[in-house]
Amino acid sequence: MKIQSSHIILFGILSSFFNSFSQEIPLEKLNVDLSPNQSLYSKILLENEIKGIIVKQFSITNKTLEEQLDGGSKFVYLFVKGTGIVSIKENTYPVVPESILLPNAFKNLSIQPTKNDTLHFLRIESKLTEQDILDLEAFPTKNIDKVYFKKFTDCEAYTEPIKSPNTVSRTILPNKYIPRIAMGTVQTTGPDKVGAHEHGMLEQLFLGLNKNNVTVFADDARIKFPEYSLLHIPLGSNHSVTVDKNETMYYVWMDFFRDKKGEVWLETHNTLSE
Repeated sequence: MKIQSSHIILFGILSSFFNSFSQEIPLEKLNVDLSPNQSLYSKILLENEIKGIIVKQFSITNKTLEEQLDGGSKFVYLFVKGTGIVSIKENTYPVVPESILLPNAFKNLSIQPTKNDTLHFLRIESKLTEQDILDLEAFPTKNIDKVYFKKFTDCEAYTEPIKSPNTVSRTILPNKYIPRIAMGTVQTTGPDKVGAHEHGMLEQLFLGLNKNNVTVFADDARIKFPEYSLLHIPLGSNHSVTVDKNETMYYVWMDFFRDKKGEVWLETHNTLSE
Protein backbone atom coordinates (compact mmCIF):
# COMPACT_ATOMS: atom_id res chain seq x y z
CA MET A 1 0.00 0.00 0.00
CA LYS A 2 2.85 2.37 0.77
CA ILE A 3 4.31 1.75 -2.69
CA GLN A 4 0.92 2.39 -4.31
CA SER A 5 0.47 5.60 -2.32
CA SER A 6 3.93 6.77 -3.35
CA HIS A 7 3.06 6.17 -7.01
CA ILE A 8 -0.13 8.18 -6.65
CA ILE A 9 1.75 11.06 -5.03
CA LEU A 10 4.48 10.93 -7.69
CA PHE A 11 1.84 10.93 -10.46
CA GLY A 12 0.19 13.97 -8.90
CA ILE A 13 3.48 15.84 -8.72
CA LEU A 14 4.33 15.02 -12.32
CA SER A 15 0.83 16.00 -13.52
CA SER A 16 1.12 19.36 -11.77
CA PHE A 17 4.56 19.87 -13.28
CA PHE A 18 3.48 19.17 -16.85
CA ASN A 19 0.22 21.13 -16.47
CA SER A 20 2.27 24.17 -15.46
CA PHE A 21 3.80 24.03 -18.94
CA SER A 22 0.48 23.54 -20.76
CA GLN A 23 -0.06 25.55 -23.92
CA GLU A 24 -1.37 29.07 -23.54
CA ILE A 25 -2.85 31.49 -26.06
CA PRO A 26 -0.81 34.73 -25.93
CA LEU A 27 -2.96 37.88 -25.88
CA GLU A 28 -2.20 41.55 -25.32
CA LYS A 29 -4.72 44.38 -25.12
CA LEU A 30 -4.22 47.64 -27.02
CA ASN A 31 -4.18 50.88 -25.05
CA VAL A 32 -7.01 52.96 -26.49
CA ASP A 33 -7.47 55.28 -23.47
CA LEU A 34 -4.75 57.89 -23.49
CA SER A 35 -4.40 60.37 -20.66
CA PRO A 36 -5.59 63.94 -21.49
CA ASN A 37 -2.03 65.33 -21.66
CA GLN A 38 -0.63 62.47 -23.77
CA SER A 39 -0.12 63.18 -27.49
CA LEU A 40 1.83 60.06 -28.49
CA TYR A 41 1.78 56.48 -27.30
CA SER A 42 3.64 53.55 -28.84
CA LYS A 43 4.36 50.01 -27.76
CA ILE A 44 5.52 46.75 -29.36
CA LEU A 45 2.85 44.08 -28.88
CA LEU A 46 3.46 40.35 -28.40
CA GLU A 47 7.17 40.96 -28.81
CA ASN A 48 9.19 38.08 -30.31
CA GLU A 49 6.09 35.92 -30.85
CA ILE A 50 6.72 35.46 -34.60
CA LYS A 51 10.19 35.50 -36.09
CA GLY A 52 10.76 38.46 -38.42
CA ILE A 53 7.46 40.16 -37.50
CA ILE A 54 7.23 43.31 -35.34
CA VAL A 55 3.78 44.63 -34.38
CA LYS A 56 3.71 48.10 -32.86
CA GLN A 57 0.71 50.07 -31.64
CA PHE A 58 0.60 53.84 -32.12
CA SER A 59 -1.91 56.31 -30.71
CA ILE A 60 -1.61 60.00 -31.58
CA THR A 61 -3.59 63.11 -30.63
CA ASN A 62 -2.94 66.62 -32.00
CA LYS A 63 0.45 65.49 -33.28
CA THR A 64 1.90 64.47 -36.65
CA LEU A 65 3.91 61.26 -36.74
CA GLU A 66 6.70 61.24 -39.30
CA GLU A 67 7.72 57.78 -40.47
CA GLN A 68 11.01 56.89 -42.21
CA LEU A 69 10.80 53.20 -43.02
CA ASP A 70 13.56 50.60 -43.19
CA GLY A 71 14.21 49.45 -46.75
CA GLY A 72 14.91 45.91 -45.53
CA SER A 73 11.32 45.44 -44.41
CA LYS A 74 7.76 45.69 -45.70
CA PHE A 75 5.05 47.48 -43.70
CA VAL A 76 1.30 47.26 -43.17
CA TYR A 77 -0.75 49.89 -41.31
CA LEU A 78 -4.08 48.83 -39.79
CA PHE A 79 -6.20 51.75 -38.57
CA VAL A 80 -8.63 50.56 -35.91
CA LYS A 81 -10.06 53.63 -34.15
CA GLY A 82 -10.22 57.38 -34.83
CA THR A 83 -9.75 59.34 -38.04
CA GLY A 84 -6.94 61.22 -39.75
CA ILE A 85 -4.84 61.74 -42.85
CA VAL A 86 -1.83 59.87 -44.21
CA SER A 87 0.39 61.90 -46.54
CA ILE A 88 2.77 60.21 -48.97
CA LYS A 89 4.57 62.61 -51.31
CA GLU A 90 1.84 64.75 -52.95
CA ASN A 91 -1.00 62.31 -52.15
CA THR A 92 -3.22 62.15 -49.08
CA TYR A 93 -5.32 59.26 -47.83
CA PRO A 94 -8.27 59.92 -45.45
CA VAL A 95 -8.09 57.13 -42.89
CA VAL A 96 -11.10 55.94 -40.93
CA PRO A 97 -11.57 53.07 -38.50
CA GLU A 98 -11.04 49.69 -40.13
CA SER A 99 -8.85 50.64 -43.06
CA ILE A 100 -5.52 49.32 -44.33
CA LEU A 101 -2.53 51.04 -45.98
CA LEU A 102 0.71 49.72 -47.48
CA PRO A 103 3.31 52.38 -48.39
CA ASN A 104 5.02 49.80 -50.63
CA ALA A 105 7.90 51.51 -52.52
CA PHE A 106 7.53 54.75 -50.53
CA LYS A 107 9.65 54.99 -47.38
CA ASN A 108 8.57 58.38 -46.02
CA LEU A 109 5.07 59.24 -44.83
CA SER A 110 3.33 61.36 -42.24
CA ILE A 111 0.26 60.42 -40.20
CA GLN A 112 -1.92 63.13 -38.70
CA PRO A 113 -5.07 62.59 -36.60
CA THR A 114 -8.17 64.71 -37.05
CA LYS A 115 -8.10 67.70 -34.67
CA ASN A 116 -9.12 66.71 -31.14
CA ASP A 117 -9.44 63.08 -32.17
CA THR A 118 -7.12 60.20 -31.25
CA LEU A 119 -5.96 57.91 -34.03
CA HIS A 120 -5.15 54.33 -32.98
CA PHE A 121 -3.38 51.98 -35.38
CA LEU A 122 -0.96 49.10 -35.71
CA ARG A 123 2.18 49.05 -37.82
CA ILE A 124 3.16 45.52 -38.82
CA GLU A 125 6.76 45.19 -39.99
CA SER A 126 7.90 42.11 -41.90
CA LYS A 127 11.67 41.77 -42.21
CA LEU A 128 12.55 40.53 -45.70
CA THR A 129 14.58 37.37 -46.14
CA GLU A 130 16.86 36.78 -49.12
CA GLN A 131 14.18 34.55 -50.62
CA ASP A 132 11.53 37.25 -50.06
CA ILE A 133 13.61 39.72 -52.06
CA LEU A 134 13.86 37.23 -54.92
CA ASP A 135 10.12 36.50 -54.79
CA LEU A 136 9.25 40.21 -54.95
CA GLU A 137 10.75 40.34 -58.44
CA ALA A 138 7.92 38.11 -59.69
CA PHE A 139 5.10 40.13 -58.05
CA PRO A 140 2.89 42.41 -60.19
CA THR A 141 4.50 45.85 -60.43
CA LYS A 142 1.35 47.64 -59.26
CA ASN A 143 1.34 45.50 -56.09
CA ILE A 144 4.77 46.63 -54.94
CA ASP A 145 5.16 50.13 -56.39
CA LYS A 146 1.83 51.87 -55.73
CA VAL A 147 0.31 52.70 -52.35
CA TYR A 148 -2.34 50.16 -51.36
CA PHE A 149 -5.17 51.76 -49.38
CA LYS A 150 -8.65 50.37 -48.71
CA LYS A 151 -11.48 50.37 -46.21
CA PHE A 152 -12.14 46.85 -44.97
CA THR A 153 -15.74 47.04 -46.19
CA ASP A 154 -14.55 47.77 -49.74
CA CYS A 155 -12.48 44.58 -49.90
CA GLU A 156 -13.37 41.37 -51.69
CA ALA A 157 -15.68 38.94 -49.87
CA TYR A 158 -15.17 35.19 -49.71
CA THR A 159 -16.67 32.06 -48.16
CA GLU A 160 -14.89 29.20 -46.44
CA PRO A 161 -16.00 25.68 -45.45
CA ILE A 162 -15.19 26.23 -41.75
CA LYS A 163 -17.55 29.24 -41.51
CA SER A 164 -21.34 29.49 -41.52
CA PRO A 165 -23.36 31.18 -44.31
CA ASN A 166 -24.06 34.01 -41.83
CA THR A 167 -20.40 34.97 -41.67
CA VAL A 168 -19.04 37.84 -43.78
CA SER A 169 -15.35 37.33 -44.59
CA ARG A 170 -13.19 39.71 -46.60
CA THR A 171 -9.64 39.61 -47.91
CA ILE A 172 -8.17 42.96 -46.91
CA LEU A 173 -4.64 42.08 -48.06
CA PRO A 174 -4.29 39.43 -50.77
CA ASN A 175 -1.02 37.56 -51.11
CA LYS A 176 1.52 38.76 -53.70
CA TYR A 177 1.76 42.23 -52.13
CA ILE A 178 4.16 41.31 -49.33
CA PRO A 179 5.96 37.96 -49.48
CA ARG A 180 4.31 35.25 -47.36
CA ILE A 181 1.59 37.50 -45.90
CA ALA A 182 -2.19 37.72 -46.34
CA MET A 183 -4.88 39.32 -44.16
CA GLY A 184 -8.65 39.37 -43.91
CA THR A 185 -11.64 39.94 -41.64
CA VAL A 186 -14.30 37.69 -40.12
CA GLN A 187 -17.64 39.17 -39.04
CA THR A 188 -20.83 37.59 -37.73
CA THR A 189 -23.37 37.75 -34.88
CA GLY A 190 -23.84 34.91 -32.42
CA PRO A 191 -24.59 32.21 -31.90
CA ASP A 192 -22.01 31.22 -34.51
CA LYS A 193 -18.49 29.82 -34.83
CA VAL A 194 -15.42 29.33 -36.95
CA GLY A 195 -14.95 25.57 -37.02
CA ALA A 196 -11.91 23.80 -35.64
CA HIS A 197 -8.95 23.61 -38.02
CA GLU A 198 -5.15 23.67 -38.00
CA HIS A 199 -2.41 24.98 -40.26
CA GLY A 200 1.18 24.14 -39.49
CA MET A 201 2.42 26.07 -42.53
CA LEU A 202 1.68 29.51 -41.11
CA GLU A 203 1.78 31.68 -38.02
CA GLN A 204 -1.39 33.63 -37.30
CA LEU A 205 -2.37 36.74 -35.36
CA PHE A 206 -5.92 37.91 -34.62
CA LEU A 207 -6.78 41.58 -34.02
CA GLY A 208 -10.11 42.20 -32.26
CA LEU A 209 -12.12 45.00 -33.85
CA ASN A 210 -14.99 47.11 -32.53
CA LYS A 211 -17.38 45.11 -30.27
CA ASN A 212 -15.59 41.81 -30.86
CA ASN A 213 -16.43 39.51 -27.93
CA VAL A 214 -15.63 35.87 -28.62
CA THR A 215 -13.87 32.84 -27.18
CA VAL A 216 -10.83 31.34 -28.91
CA PHE A 217 -9.87 27.69 -28.44
CA ALA A 218 -6.48 26.14 -29.28
CA ASP A 219 -6.06 22.45 -28.42
CA ASP A 220 -6.88 22.30 -24.68
CA ALA A 221 -6.54 26.06 -24.10
CA ARG A 222 -9.25 28.70 -24.30
CA ILE A 223 -9.32 32.46 -23.82
CA LYS A 224 -11.75 35.38 -24.01
CA PHE A 225 -10.84 37.57 -26.98
CA PRO A 226 -12.24 41.12 -26.60
CA GLU A 227 -12.23 44.16 -28.87
CA TYR A 228 -8.95 46.02 -29.40
CA SER A 229 -6.67 43.15 -28.46
CA LEU A 230 -4.04 41.13 -30.32
CA LEU A 231 -3.87 37.34 -30.06
CA HIS A 232 -1.38 34.75 -31.33
CA ILE A 233 -2.70 31.34 -32.38
CA PRO A 234 -0.14 28.74 -31.22
CA LEU A 235 1.60 27.27 -34.27
CA GLY A 236 0.04 24.02 -35.49
CA SER A 237 -2.72 24.02 -32.87
CA ASN A 238 -6.26 22.82 -33.58
CA HIS A 239 -8.14 26.07 -33.06
CA SER A 240 -11.65 27.50 -33.35
CA VAL A 241 -13.67 30.59 -32.41
CA THR A 242 -17.16 30.81 -30.92
CA VAL A 243 -19.50 33.74 -30.29
CA ASP A 244 -22.52 33.69 -27.99
CA LYS A 245 -26.06 34.76 -28.86
CA ASN A 246 -26.38 38.48 -29.71
CA GLU A 247 -22.63 39.02 -29.30
CA THR A 248 -20.30 40.15 -32.12
CA MET A 249 -17.46 38.31 -33.81
CA TYR A 250 -15.34 40.81 -35.73
CA TYR A 251 -11.60 40.41 -36.07
CA VAL A 252 -8.70 40.61 -38.49
CA TRP A 253 -6.73 37.45 -39.22
CA MET A 254 -3.12 37.88 -40.29
CA ASP A 255 -1.40 34.92 -41.94
CA PHE A 256 2.40 34.78 -41.91
CA PHE A 257 3.43 31.81 -44.04
CA ARG A 258 6.66 29.98 -43.28
CA ASP A 259 7.35 29.71 -47.03
CA LYS A 260 5.48 30.58 -50.23
CA LYS A 261 4.41 26.96 -50.78
CA GLY A 262 2.18 27.28 -47.72
CA GLU A 263 0.05 29.89 -49.46
CA VAL A 264 -1.91 27.02 -51.03
CA TRP A 265 -3.96 27.28 -47.81
CA LEU A 266 -5.62 30.39 -49.27
CA GLU A 267 -7.25 28.22 -51.94
CA THR A 268 -9.85 27.25 -49.32
CA HIS A 269 -11.22 30.80 -49.71
CA ASN A 270 -13.98 30.96 -52.34
CA THR A 271 -14.33 34.48 -53.74
CA LEU A 272 -17.82 35.96 -53.93
CA SER A 273 -19.02 38.36 -56.62
CA GLU A 274 -20.93 41.26 -55.06
